[in-house]
Amino acid sequence: MGINHYENFPVASVLLPKRLRRPIELIYAFARNADDFADEGDDPPEQRLDKLGGFEQQLDVIERDGIPQEVLFVELKQIIRQYSLPIGLFRDLLSAFSQDVTKTRYASFPEVMDYCRRSANPVGRLLLHLYDSVSETNLEYSDKICSSLQLINFLQDVGPDYRRDRIYLPLDEMQEFGISEKQIADEDPAGHWASFMNFQIGRAQSMLESGAPLGRVLPGRIGLELRTIVCGGARILEKLHAIEGDVFNRRPVLRSFDWAVMLYRSVFRYR
Repeated sequence: MGINHYENFPVASVLLPKRLRRPIELIYAFARNADDFADEGDDPPEQRLDKLGGFEQQLDVIERDGIPQEVLFVELKQIIRQYSLPIGLFRDLLSAFSQDVTKTRYASFPEVMDYCRRSANPVGRLLLHLYDSVSETNLEYSDKICSSLQLINFLQDVGPDYRRDRIYLPLDEMQEFGISEKQIADEDPAGHWASFMNFQIGRAQSMLESGAPLGRVLPGRIGLELRTIVCGGARILEKLHAIEGDVFNRRPVLRSFDWAVMLYRSVFRYR
C-alpha cells in the first residue's frame, strides 16, 4: 500500500508516556501484519484475501466477547475494551488492505482520498481514543495529518509501488500534466514530471499544515510526539521539492541530521 509499514506513524516512541507504548505497539502490529498479507511474499490474491479474512474473523470474535485464537488478538481485545476502541476502525484498515489486492489504479483524487480514509485515518483516530482526546475538531485534524502522511508515502514510493503494479497517483491528474504510465515504468522524470510532482507536494503540504494544530492541542509528550511526526512529513516534502520530485533516482529518506531538525522544530516551531 505504499506506506512502508506505517513508518511515519508513532510506533511507541520513547517520547510517549510508557503506559501508551504497548497499546500503540499492538495497533501497529495489527496494521503491519495485515499490510504484509497484502504486500509481501508470493501468495496469490485469493490467499492474501483469505489471510485478511482471518483477521476479520478474529475481530468478529472480539465483538462477540469470545476468546480470540491468536495472541495478538487476545491483547487487542484487552485494549479495545480498556480504551473503548471502535472495532470499525480496525475493519476499515482491513478494507483498505483488501483493496490493495484487488485495485491497482485510481481514477481521481477523491478515489485516493477514500483509500486514505480507510488505510491511514483509522490509525490516528485510534490514537485519539487512547489519548482520551476525541472531539470533532481533533478527529478532523487527525484525518488531515494521516491522509497527508499517506500521500507523502505515495510520492516517495512511486517506483516501488509500480513494481507491485500499483499507481496511487490520480490518473486524471497524470493525464492533465501529460504523464504516462510508461514514463513511470521507465522511471523517467523528464517533461512535466517536476510540475506534476510539485502540484502533488503542494497539496500534501497544505493538508499536513491544516492538521498540524493538533500537535498543540494534545498535551505534554503526546503533543510533542505528534509535532515530531508532522515535522517528519514536512521534512520529506522539503526533500521532494528539492529534487523536483525525481524519486526514481533520489528517493528522500530521513537521516540523523533530519531527526535533529525535526525535534528542534517540534519544540520551537509548532508549540
